Amino acid sequence: MQQPINNLIQDLLTEKLRALETHFQADFFVYYGSIINGHENKILSIIENIAFEKAKKDKLFVILTTSGGSAIAVERYVNIMRKHYTEVNFIVPDYAYSAGTIFCMSGDNLYMDYFSVLGPIDPQVQNKDGKWVAALGYLDKINDMITKAKQGLLTKEEFLILREFDLAELRGYEQAKELTIDSLKNWLVKYKFKNWHTHKTNPKILGKAVTTEEKEIRATEIADKLSDNNTWKSHSRPINIETLKTLRLEVTDYSDMIPERTFIRDYYSLLADYLSQNNGIFIQTRNFIP
Repeated sequence: MQQPINNLIQDLLTEKLRALETHFQADFFVYYGSIINGHENKILSIIENIAFEKAKKDKLFVILTTSGGSAIAVERYVNIMRKHYTEVNFIVPDYAYSAGTIFCMSGDNLYMDYFSVLGPIDPQVQNKDGKWVAALGYLDKINDMITKAKQGLLTKEEFLILREFDLAELRGYEQAKELTIDSLKNWLVKYKFKNWHTHKTNPKILGKAVTTEEKEIRATEIADKLSDNNTWKSHSRPINIETLKTLRLEVTDYSDMIPERTFIRDYYSLLADYLSQNNGIFIQTRNFIP
């Protein structure tokens, strides 16, 4: 009995996704789950399947829900999407943490409502035991112990931990952090800020042209704030739309955009019900559903 019910829900999901495509006049791609290495070829195939159709649009909307994962996989996903679409927008109906936040920063526009949250850009990497761990947490702890060692305050237990730590693994964490911040800054300038031509808020420079250097400075400020563990305290700390605005990041708030919110909520409510009984990574386009 379960299979016919699943088939019915899948048909309804496709119907509601097509309704979203009609309303937004764009292609849609749904990703729900962790972002892990090894799925790049699958994503390539799924995106090309709609990108090579005659019905292809110039815009792609990504509905994203993820607890995070690999920044390297995100970089490859962005390369795939940007090859085929001149405009890529993100919708976060629920949450997009860590690598998901980085992914969103590659978009031209970001749609969230009052319930939606992003997270600090704390990249997850696989340690020597094959487990995914938050890189910034490890780096902060190591730096803390190094500081205590210089001050002569390191305990015997901490010394043993520091001595046994794999330097190659530590360098991998540092590289993940560097990749994450560099990607975010580059994508903000190249995509998110590409239509930011004049200053809109500062009275002293209101209406003046925005320079590339000013875009780079703003991108660096946002990247620094989103990667500051001392501010957020937790890898999965929810950052809502109001907090993002204080970071001077422009977000489209669809809370009161009735048609858009209705279409998004109708689709996402059905998806959440479906995924409550079907675990794993879920990906959908109008032509593909697992």
